[in-house]
Amino acid sequence: MKQSEIIGLSTAELQVKLAELRKAYQDLTSAHAISPIANPLQIRGARRAVARVATELTKRELQ
Repeated sequence: MKQSEIIGLSTAELQVKLAELRKAYQDLTSAHAISPIANPLQIRGARRAVARVATELTKRELQ
């Protein structure tokens, strides 16, 4: 997700999206541990997407 898309979402939507992204990241890492996935860069992208959404949620809580 791009940062502009993340900013446009409400806090509730961000929390749902964060749960989805964390689940996807967990699935990718477990699949890669069992047998190497075709594109391991997906793991990095998923991790960074989780970080972007979590950062935006934290930013909103502090305001």
